[in-house]
Amino acid sequence: MHIYEIKLAGRISKKTGMPIAFATIHRTPGSDYITVTIQPTDGKDRVHQVDIDSPEDVWSMADCLQHHLEGSGGTNSDVHSYYRVLEQFMD
Repeated sequence: MHIYEIKLAGRISKKTGMPIAFATIHRTPGSDYITVTIQPTDGKDRVHQVDIDSPEDVWSMADCLQHHLEGSGGTNSDVHSYYRVLEQFMD
């Protein structure tokens, strides 16, 4: 089984009742990169290319996802949850 795309929603804003951001994680078969698009509610999407052969790059992206989707810095275990999602796209 191969996963090609996952969509994530961030924490729910108490003010709006909507997620504070969304993210799409995608890898084209055969590509050496995972494409991560972070979509905050301000409409300023951010696109990242993550090297699948670099655990440090993947960890950094997990930290970035945690920050943008949860709205605050997290612990290593919080970041690790996002790392496990990204691992699904590594060889």
